[in-house]
Amino acid sequence: MLTAIVAAFAGGIILNFMPCVFPVVSLKALGLLRHQHSPARTRLEGLAFMLGVVATMLILVAALLLARAGGSAVGWGFQLQSPQVIALLALIMLACALNLFGLFEMGLTIQRASGVAGDRGGLTGATLTGALAIVVATPCTAPVMASAVGYALTQPPAVTLVIFTALAIGFAAPFTLISCFPLVARWLPHPGAWMATLKKALAFPILGAAAWLVWVLERQAGSAALATILACALLLSLAAWLYGIAQQRYMQGKPALPAYVTSGLFILLLAPALIALNSSPQADDGMTASVADNAAASVVWSPQNVDAVKGQGKPVFVNFTAAWCITCQVNDRTSLTTRAVKQAMAKTGTIYMIADSTKFNPDIEQALSDFGRGGLPLYVVYPANGGKPLVLPQVLTPDTVISALDKASAAGKKA
Repeated sequence: MLTAIVAAFAGGIILNFMPCVFPVVSLKALGLLRHQHSPARTRLEGLAFMLGVVATMLILVAALLLARAGGSAVGWGFQLQSPQVIALLALIMLACALNLFGLFEMGLTIQRASGVAGDRGGLTGATLTGALAIVVATPCTAPVMASAVGYALTQPPAVTLVIFTALAIGFAAPFTLISCFPLVARWLPHPGAWMATLKKALAFPILGAAAWLVWVLERQAGSAALATILACALLLSLAAWLYGIAQQRYMQGKPALPAYVTSGLFILLLAPALIALNSSPQADDGMTASVADNAAASVVWSPQNVDAVKGQGKPVFVNFTAAWCITCQVNDRTSLTTRAVKQAMAKTGTIYMIADSTKFNPDIEQALSDFGRGGLPLYVVYPANGGKPLVLPQVLTPDTVISALDKASAAGKKA
């Protein structure tokens, strides 16, 4: 258990450097730069960020445990298998980008009405940034945390909560420590006019994250869902623009449509659209097809298909993947679809299977649990002689894959 806690804490630290999390944690970095002149304020925001991370993690883990107790074999990142969650995250990312571009300001009206200097808004923003960061981090599984997550999901609820709390604290630790120790913050560049440019520049990786989520949504729910989310994005942009105008007129003392009216109208229009995503025609297996087009001849994974072919004289390579798994996409393009790996698969007669978890598949979730993994990616090679399967590292290289295939093929020849 102690090993799992340490691995989870270290994995949480590594998550800060994963590409799916960078757009969100960059917002926190901007906050640290903005408040260097007030160490007390910086400390409070760092602690608020950690509070948002830990509280949201506990909520997600509680939901995961309840789902598993109800018989659902869900794992790490389970909420990203829901089109509604994907759509909502995409719109939140778009709203963050519009805010960074200066189209509107968060909590400006509330701050003026309450007569505060922004402390409350800053702490709330830091907490929400932490919450958003940990939700977006769930598709990522750092190498050292994979076994910890898998172990946690097989333990009693109390142990599971402790391990995931360690993961959340590790994730929040870098920014919180920088916030709490002014000596570290002195190494950061001093605030200035350049920060206005940086603020707008950070909007672009946020927009990139939103575009990625829209792509995942199309893979999950098809073209009807794509049309729905694009319409929602247009409505959100219009609402943000009107909201910003109302804020400016209010701050100038001019009559204007209350800002909460524009945001309320958007919510009324958005809710039916998100509900409609649930009834949208399901997309075909676009993820499986796109990978198969670039890889060796492949078949769709299922427990029955694996049982039918393993131990029949040919190695079997199973790729557990999903459109929302960034590491999976990188491995596909840097290793699995390279010419050298394709040639190795052809040479060894490897049967290549794709287990696509973009949409919820209870068989895949159960297989991940059987291999002691709580999330993606997972790569399994079955030897040609039907021996013990080999689990590959989560970060692949062509040499790693080729070596595993050669060993799996050689096992069949010895047999």
